[in-house]
Amino acid sequence: MPLAAARALITAAAVEHRTIAAFDAITLEHVQAVVEGAESVGAPVIIQVSESVVQYDDGRLLPLARAAAEAARSAAVPVALHLDKVRRTALLAQAAHCGFSSIMYDAARLPYGRNVAVTRDAAQWAHEQNLWIEADAVPATAGAAACDPAAARAFAAATGVDALTVPLGARPDRGLLARLRAALDLPLVLRDTPGGSDHDLGLAAAEGIAKVTVGAGLDRAMTAAVRARLALDDSTDPRVYLREGRRAMTAAVARIVRTLNTPAAPGTSAGAPVNTPLPARA
Repeated sequence: MPLAAARALITAAAVEHRTIAAFDAITLEHVQAVVEGAESVGAPVIIQVSESVVQYDDGRLLPLARAAAEAARSAAVPVALHLDKVRRTALLAQAAHCGFSSIMYDAARLPYGRNVAVTRDAAQWAHEQNLWIEADAVPATAGAAACDPAAARAFAAATGVDALTVPLGARPDRGLLARLRAALDLPLVLRDTPGGSDHDLGLAAAEGIAKVTVGAGLDRAMTAAVRARLALDDSTDPRVYLREGRRAMTAAVARIVRTLNTPAAPGTSAGAPVNTPLPARA
């Protein structure tokens, strides 16, 4: 199957009142788990590679990007590739040549005026390359209090981005989500957090979030499975414990995709319980 375009997946999901799950990939096991989990529930999905992962790979984007692209082309469901949380212009420029159909440009750490200026330039470049672009008006550390609907609308209009990331914390504010959705004529993207749960993601999806980025959820699943396997014996064969980690991530992908598209009612639980949170990623 050809690589899917993130724009097409998210637009179709919005029309059909679904939410697209986008999973951060660090290793080949992550990539395999995302594809296998999506195939098991018959749902489209997005694989994301972040700038911090590129740094972890000694600044090389192409090896993991090529592996993800090959896995996506072999998948039985539509899979798109997304380059996430990009801060460096040099990395941004590689996106169009590595199979990515969308990017998230992260300039929210900068003063607001500078954020608008550089994000506008990134959006113009992205559209020239036929790339869908997300951005964030406020730093994630600022939290929901800084996510004013009127300010978000002004930022979107000034920059020309295609989607807006909203920093809503571990417990999404459904009222704020509804106000943001009413104020903005573009898709909203929500990130999971180490302290969040499947139930919280389901509630956010019910409020019209078009895309949910999942990183902490796969981290928890893989780490718990590897720890459990290594506790059984002193095996030093990475294939033994990484296989368990991949299986756990595959199950987590399937569960999260189902949860996002069958949101729980307020006050009910959704999916499996959340394990002990890991530290937030950079």
